[in-house]
Formats: sequence, structure tokens, C-alpha cells
Amino acid sequence: MNRQRAAWLFLAPALLVLGVFFLLPVIAALALSLTDYDLYALADIRNLRFVALGNYWALLQRPLFWSALGHTVYFVAVGVPLSMAASLGSAMLLNSPLARARPFFRTALFAPVVTTVVAVAVIWRYLFNTRYGMANFVLGHLGIHPIDWLGDPHWAMPTIIAFAVWKNFGYNMIIFLAGLQAIPIDLYEAARIDGASPWRQFRHITLPMLAPTMLMVSILTVSGYFQLFAEPYVMTEGGPLQSTTSVLYLMYDEGFKWWNLGSASAVAFLLFIIMFAVTMLMLKLTRRGDTS
Repeated sequence: MNRQRAAWLFLAPALLVLGVFFLLPVIAALALSLTDYDLYALADIRNLRFVALGNYWALLQRPLFWSALGHTVYFVAVGVPLSMAASLGSAMLLNSPLARARPFFRTALFAPVVTTVVAVAVIWRYLFNTRYGMANFVLGHLGIHPIDWLGDPHWAMPTIIAFAVWKNFGYNMIIFLAGLQAIPIDLYEAARIDGASPWRQFRHITLPMLAPTMLMVSILTVSGYFQLFAEPYVMTEGGPLQSTTSVLYLMYDEGFKWWNLGSASAVAFLLFIIMFAVTMLMLKLTRRGDTS
């Protein structure tokens, strides 16, 4: 009994912080999403009305919400596999016996993760500028006409995806590197003695042994990519023609541009429901694959 009390005593500060700065805001946002809290209610609380699920129903009828959701799903569907492939490939290169200067390359590849998003996004805007950007400068020497990377609706989102993959793959790379280093070397030595090619070693040893790590990385990456905001906010401001407007960007516009705080809270909880459903689907598919 004394151990239980001591455990709760040590946990109390952390639980208090989580309750005040996480649980209470979540409950308040949920309550806010059931009202029409806007600029008028902010000026006079008597203008506040309870609308139940009205905000959710209105959002589901808005084409802009479905468009933003489509852009977000596109970003996740393309960005997550690219990010995981870049992360796993970099980790395998760093884990290779032939790799040299590993600490330097680990630091260099991880550096974009800890760099401020706004700062590097501004740099990427200059790199992909239509007139004097480095990307079009290289294309010009190859005889290719300049591309309006951030001003063309067809190229804006792929450019943001490339930036997000470059910015975030280093974090997953470190996790994959730790998973690769935990695989016993004896398995690879036995496979080489049996004549297994590098591809067969990767398919039958590396991938199965990394399965729990890949599941965790995929869940973290999917949940992070669903929260797309900073990249389009700095690089394109949701344009051109709202082609890079994400669900989180829509929430920002609703809450801090139009001051429809009730609608913005509803957007946040709809995004949470979608992320929760996708995560549960991933876990279910993984368990089905393990049992089959």
C-alpha cells in the first residue's frame, strides 16, 4: 500500500500537468465544437448558442472541407511511403559495414529535423522560385523550361511533399537505425553461408525483424502527416487555388481568420476521428498479417 501511495505521489505532478494543459483543453474544445462560438460570442457571451452537432453537419456539407481532406489524404498517401523509404534506405546505408564517417552523416541527415520549419520553408521558397530559384536554374541548363513549382496547382503539393520528406525523414532514420542494430548479425552470416542474395536477406531477415519498428514508425508518420499545416502556410498560404489547403489549415482559417471557433473545434475533432480510424485500420491489418 505504501508503494502504491509513493507511486501516485510521484505521478501526481505529471498527471496534474497533463490534466491542466491537455485534458481540460480537449474537453473545452469538445464543448466549444457543440456551439456557434464566434467573434460575436467572444465579445458578448450571451450571443453563444448550443447547436449540438450542427457544426459537424455543416462541415460535412462544405465542398472546401472535402477538398482539404482530399489534399491531406494525397499528402499522406504519397509522403508517408516516400518518407519511410528514404528513412529506411538511409538507415541501411549508415548501418552498412562499408559506411565511413557515420557520426557525421547521422548528424547531417538528422539536422533538418531539429531545424525550424519556417526557416527552412522560406529557403525552399527561394530554391523553387520560378525566376531565380536553383531548381529552375538547373532545369534551364538541361534544356527544360522553368516550372512554376509553388504557383501551379499541379506542382505545388508535390513540392510540399518533397520538402516534408526531406525535413522529417531523419527522425525515422534514427529509429530504423536502432532497429537494424538490434538484429543479430548471426542471421545474416547464416544466410550468406546458405547462398542468400542481399535482396533475399533484406526480404526474409531485415523486413520481418523490423516489422514492429515499421509499424510504430508508420503510425507516427501518418499521424504527423495528417497534421499538415506549417509547410503550406509558409510556402503557398494554402494556394494556388486552394490546392494545398489541408484540414489543419482549414481549421486555422476558421478559427483565427474568420473567428468561427466552434466550427474550427469541429474540424479538429473530425480530423482526430479520421486519424483514429486510420490508426485502428493499420493495427487491424498488421494483426491480420501476423495471424495469416
